[in-house]
Amino acid sequence: MFRLLLLGFLSILIFEKNVYAGFRSGRLNMAALKEVVLLYQTLKQEWTKSPCNLKKCGDLLGQLKVGLTHLMFLPTSNSTASQKELLIARDILEIGAQWSIATEDIPSFERYMAQLKCYYFDYKTELPESAYKYQLLGLNLLFLLSQNRVAEFHTELELLPSDQIQSNVYIRHPLSLEQYLMEGSYNKIFLAKGNVPAASYNFFIDILLNTIRDEIGACMESAYDKISLKDASRMLNLSSEKDTKAFAAKKNWNLSKDGYFYFGTPNEKKAEEPIPSADLATLAIDYARELEMIV
Repeated sequence: MFRLLLLGFLSILIFEKNVYAGFRSGRLNMAALKEVVLLYQTLKQEWTKSPCNLKKCGDLLGQLKVGLTHLMFLPTSNSTASQKELLIARDILEIGAQWSIATEDIPSFERYMAQLKCYYFDYKTELPESAYKYQLLGLNLLFLLSQNRVAEFHTELELLPSDQIQSNVYIRHPLSLEQYLMEGSYNKIFLAKGNVPAASYNFFIDILLNTIRDEIGACMESAYDKISLKDASRMLNLSSEKDTKAFAAKKNWNLSKDGYFYFGTPNEKKAEEPIPSADLATLAIDYARELEMIV
């Protein structure tokens, strides 16, 4: 009898302890959420200023990263987060991704996008669609294209609805660029810079154009013995001689006094290797005889 009473008493103590722990955890979670909301409001006010203080925004984002770890802001199998937590976390991550582009921090952008995709795909039935969803997903596609990560580009593209791929301006833009790259239509890519769907796209467009110019420059070195400054500017799609000279300096091209870039020794004649036509004809005849013997 005494043992039963003791067990009952211990059960009550454990139950009360669990209730208190749950209550205390709830209070701590509410306090953490309140702190995150205050920081988020400060960040949003600072981010919407024109111009905004990027350093201050970066400091606030750093504090919010720590604050979000106290909330259930990423999908797990054992816990669920409230819609308010998810919406605030998503807005913070979206500002973080845009801030990364403004500060030209590519690794930071990639980290923010990796977390944002949970909200865009895993929580798509639980949250209203974000106004920045396809802008940032299109920006991520352009990022992969600028890094020549074509396989990942197509993997990310397969996650998107087919109707958005065909009609959404933010998705169509990087998709068109990828098609131009496959075709080798570099002039169309240069023209696409003036028709970006959002200003943030210019950052990765510039990276892509620099990569293309490097490829064109390598082809020019192989195809020409010399080329004028004017023709080099036209082929590289550079608007001024100053930009062309800067590109040439990066490629270690020397501009001579006559206004030409020389890619080899002047007046050097490349030795023309004769085509061994007689040997090739003999081999062809031997192959034909062997085939006839096999048949």
